[in-house]
Parts: sequence; C-alpha cells; structure tokens
Amino acid sequence: MATLCIDEVEYSFDELSACAIDSNLPPYHASALAFCQRWQRGDAEFHLQTSGSTGVPKMITLTREQMTASAQRTAQAIGLQAGDRALVCLSTQHIAGIMMLVRGMVLGLHLTVVEAKSNPFVHIPPTTAFDFVSFVPLQLQTVIASEQSEKLRGMKAILVGGAPVSTDLITALQCVKAPVYHTYGMTETVSHIALRRLNGEQASEYFVPLPGVQIVLDERQCLSTCTPMTQNQWIQTNDIVELNNDGSFRFLGRADNIINSGGYKVQVEKVEHALTEVLESYFGSVFAGQRLMVIGLPDEEFGERVTAVIEGDDHGYSIADIRLALEAQGTLERNEFPRQLVFLSTLPETPSGKLDRQLLRKRLTEAHYTTTQH
Repeated sequence: MATLCIDEVEYSFDELSACAIDSNLPPYHASALAFCQRWQRGDAEFHLQTSGSTGVPKMITLTREQMTASAQRTAQAIGLQAGDRALVCLSTQHIAGIMMLVRGMVLGLHLTVVEAKSNPFVHIPPTTAFDFVSFVPLQLQTVIASEQSEKLRGMKAILVGGAPVSTDLITALQCVKAPVYHTYGMTETVSHIALRRLNGEQASEYFVPLPGVQIVLDERQCLSTCTPMTQNQWIQTNDIVELNNDGSFRFLGRADNIINSGGYKVQVEKVEHALTEVLESYFGSVFAGQRLMVIGLPDEEFGERVTAVIEGDDHGYSIADIRLALEAQGTLERNEFPRQLVFLSTLPETPSGKLDRQLLRKRLTEAHYTTTQH
C-alpha cells in the first residue's frame, strides 16, 4: 500500500481523507497533507499560480484528468512503477512539488516529504534509499558536493528543473550513475512536457517530448504545444527553440528576454551561458556557487545597457576583467558584452524559488534613478 511519510509520521493515502490536520504543523507538512486530502476526496479542480512562462503570472485551474495524464506520461518516460520510493523536496505549494504528490497517489509510490532546503538529505537517515527525486539545480549541486551524494547512485531517475543547468553542474553529473533528466515545462502544461538526458551516453542538448506531446513554432520561432495535459488545447510560450524533424528541440532563450542595446538585439540567456563558462574557466573556483543574471537597464545612449548581476563578493574583479575574459573566450560578439557589472548580496527570487528577473530589473532601475536624482 502506498504511503506518505512526513517528519517520521506515516500516513496511508487511503486513510488521508479523514485525517485531521494539526494547526501547529510546519507549513510544508500541512500543505502536503491538505493537497493529498483534496485529491483523495476526489476534488476535480485545483487552482495554481503560474510563473509567467506564457505571459503575465496568473491563477489558472488544472483538472484532475490533466494532472493524472502528466503523472502517467512521466512514469512511462522514466520507468516509474508502483512501490517505488520517491523523495519530495520541492515546495508543495507550486506545480513541481504538487506533481510529485500526484505521481505518488496516481502511481502508488511511497513518498517522503521534507522541507525544501539546499540539501534535502541532511535530516534523512543514512540507510533510507530512494528510487526517484526531483530537484532544482541548486539542490542537486549541493547534494553532489556533499557526503550524501551516494544516495543518488541507485536511483531509477533524477529530475532537475525550474532554472538553467550550468556547465559546471553538467560536468559534475558525469560521475552520477543514475540517469539525470533536465525538465522542460510550466504550470500551464502541468509540469514538464519534455526531458533531456544530462549524463551518460544518452546525454543531449535536445529535449524529447513525452508521449502525446505536439510541438510547433510560431513566426517568432517560439514554441507552441498541444498535449493531453493541456486538454488538447494549444499553449503559446515565449520560448525560442530550435525544432528538429523528430520533434526534439533545443531551448535558445525567451523572446521577452531580449535587450535592445543601440539597435543590437542581445539574447540574455546566451550572455548568461557565456558568463557562467568564463567565471568557471578563467577565474577558477573564485566565483564558485555565485549565481548570476543578465538584464537590460535604461541607458541614455544605447536605450538599454547590458548589465551582469552576480550574487556575492566581487573578489576584487571589475567589468574590465570580465570583458577581457569574454574576449579571450570568443563566444560573444562585442555588442553582447556586459557594459556594467553589479554585485549583490542576494538575487531576488519568485515564491517558487526561481530567480526573479523582473524584480531585479525594477530594483536596480529604481536605485539608479534615486541615486541620479540626489
């Protein structure tokens, strides 16, 4: 019988509908119980907040049938079976964590729910093993660098999503024997609709759609998709992709993440990728673990100024040092080089834990305006 274990308390899914929720439970414990109760009681609809992948963030309604279809196709793609043990270490107030709960109830998995932390294995007994887990990149990076990395060895599948995967992390994953998949999806598609292998002989830059997923491009080369998870309705994204004849695709960037600097269109994901590689290859471990974002800030001469924002200390390096390293690297045009470098103690995040580009741009624009006015 499938079970749900939270804080060493074990619940049977069949008995959850009648379980009372203690008001003193930690939020992650209470939210997981509340969702599972609604599911077991047969609720047909669930309301979730989107992250903005297809436009302005909004509340949407997902049906039980959509979520069931997603769980079944994930199981088919990565070989999950009834009785498998899964770790839920993502927030169960957002789609990624919620779908881990749904997979448990639909597929008959044994779920262990823990608080969403950088290393979710810290308080798990050493002898506890899992077949399946879903991480954000920061969690996976932390686990690989810890003594708990051995827990990944015997897993059937590891999913990672919610943010770009760095080249440094991909390199580290080549030592992981279990298959690791990068996910592509959003709340509107009920979590991921495509996977790409990150390690082993099957590693690829291209995402492979789940069974039943259709992909086409609009005139901007942005992805549109129609799936059983979207009730066979077409969903339009702002994601620019390279689409192959077999339906696999490579993510290139977002149409709304283009900086118009002096009439030159700069794709921020391309610059972020180059910067990440430069920080790793030219500066050694100096910037290890420091996240970064590239944004466009108002500029009187260029309209928008390509600005690199790095989390943490500058270690004595300047924009001139970064530009020299980018020039030596040779992957960017000079018009794509950052013209400004900002270091912040912490980069802002959305409620679901993703880096918040819009909020960062707003804060830095307002800070610049305040400074220039005084």
